[in-house]
Amino acid sequence: MADVKICGLREPAHVVAAAEAGARFVGFVFFPKSPRAVTVSEAAALAQAVPVGVARVGLFVDPDDALLAEVLAEVPLDVIQLHGHETPDRVAEVKALTGLPVMKAVGISGAEDLPLLTEHGLVADMLLVDAKAPKGADLPGGNGLAFDWRLLVGRRWLRPWMLAGGLTPGNVAEAVRLTGAPMVDVSSGVESAPGCKDVGLIGTFVAAAR
Repeated sequence: MADVKICGLREPAHVVAAAEAGARFVGFVFFPKSPRAVTVSEAAALAQAVPVGVARVGLFVDPDDALLAEVLAEVPLDVIQLHGHETPDRVAEVKALTGLPVMKAVGISGAEDLPLLTEHGLVADMLLVDAKAPKGADLPGGNGLAFDWRLLVGRRWLRPWMLAGGLTPGNVAEAVRLTGAPMVDVSSGVESAPGCKDVGLIGTFVAAAR
């Protein structure tokens, strides 16, 4: 049984559907290149639809201080997700600047990438273990790609962690069984088209994960 984060939400109805299905986290993307990107005002409206008990996560890619301040002035986030090339030092800076817990995404394609999880686990509050984006990709995540989950078997880190990358209603139960992931994150795996969430798929995914 794993807790679920539904990321890349753009419509209040889908926020409500995610919460009603049992998701513990909902994610809003502040990265203009993404088909799931929202403006600050859109995210502020979405945040109002989030019920008590569900954490509001803001996804940023190498954000500067000004962007973080702009978003947080309008959007009541509970967690900052850093999905770019942020260093452990930058993760610490963002924690200090925002006063919020920070989840750091780390892209994995092989065993050589695993030490980054240990490094970031020293400073981040949570880790997101994602599939590494292909070279030249516009998006650091949300590409619907999986990595070899067997790389994670038996491994533990200093912080709570979340599995992402290519998860779908059809494979999430196996992914949780194999890796022992306490939390899972999905975006493209519950969409009918890029950026278009499907209420039925959201419900099926959460049920399969839990």
